Amino acid sequence: MEMTGLSRREFLARCFKGLCYLSLAPLPLLSRDAFPQGKRRLDGEWGLVGTKLSPYFQPLGGGEVRCLLCPRQCEISSGGRGHCEVRENRGGKLHSLVYGNPCAVHIDPIEKKPFFHVLPATPSFSIATTGCNFDCKFCQNWEISQEVPEKTLNFKLPPAEVVQIANEYKCPTIASTYVEPTIFFEYMYDVSVLAKGRGILSVCHSNGYINPKPLNDLCQYLGAACIDLKGFTEDFYQELTEGDLHPVLQTLKTLRRKRIHLELVNLVIPTKNDDMQVVRQMCLWIKRELGPDVPIHFSRFYPMYKLRNLPPTPVESLEKAREVALTVGLEYVYIGNVAGHEGENTYCPHCKKVLIARRGYFILTNNVIKGKCKFCGKDIPGIWQGTS
Repeated sequence: MEMTGLSRREFLARCFKGLCYLSLAPLPLLSRDAFPQGKRRLDGEWGLVGTKLSPYFQPLGGGEVRCLLCPRQCEISSGGRGHCEVRENRGGKLHSLVYGNPCAVHIDPIEKKPFFHVLPATPSFSIATTGCNFDCKFCQNWEISQEVPEKTLNFKLPPAEVVQIANEYKCPTIASTYVEPTIFFEYMYDVSVLAKGRGILSVCHSNGYINPKPLNDLCQYLGAACIDLKGFTEDFYQELTEGDLHPVLQTLKTLRRKRIHLELVNLVIPTKNDDMQVVRQMCLWIKRELGPDVPIHFSRFYPMYKLRNLPPTPVESLEKAREVALTVGLEYVYIGNVAGHEGENTYCPHCKKVLIARRGYFILTNNVIKGKCKFCGKDIPGIWQGTS
């Protein structure tokens, strides 16, 4: 196939983004008949860069700066960029290159994030830019997470317009997702401020690799966070993400302390993080430090990016992990990426009846009434319709 001078990666990335563009013309591509086809059209521009001065950096002298946004604390020379490739030192000041120029814009079911305890069966206006502060060998969105904004098809979408579109299409949430939203922090933050003023909930799906100061700032406007707890050993994090576990654990404790609704995802990867003794240690830590009522999703791995040599996770491994979690006392334990499995459902930890029956992203029944079990009245943690 002729690639007209492009590398294979660039060619695939352009094909990928072209498909995203087609799905956005007209916006949105919806799976729910209840939402009419809209007339709004987003026109993308290859290499569109949106800049904003970052509040999270420290001058080091000689034109160098230290980024204070995430635990990497990159020291960046003038004209250089940090590890995420979307923060650039311009004349001794650190600028974001992904402000208001997302490369992915979709309306998704909230269950896709995945949030199982946040406004079930509602649409979530979802955005992402290029870049990431991790280098996960199993990333499913590597075409954009490991790219730079100059090489993707981006959309001019300032925060006010994000909120306006979400309102137009009756999305009660705006999700910063697909890649690590920490790297487009200023954009996410400004969207969240405006969204809160319009009664729209800001949510994010994150790796949790963020410094305390920006996290605390964001928590003032964040409604819910789904955090990837990718493993429970430093060796796993260093080998497969080139990051560290400890800052992620600190983020989880902060979110819980700040009373941000929290859900966890653990992608179970064969031979990498599927040791059930380690899974047990992780679940015991969650129960002790976060509480037994924090939902956790054990998700099925499929070979992709740099881990194509491994098989998909056996369903039996997911079931064992779920049983370990339930045995140690976690109350809401899910199995992800296995449509139709009973582990997709929410069960009342008191009366054991099915509260929410799911199949993939579809809700079949919902027996949570104003935040309580319909059958026994137990409070069910989450953000539910009919509650504040």
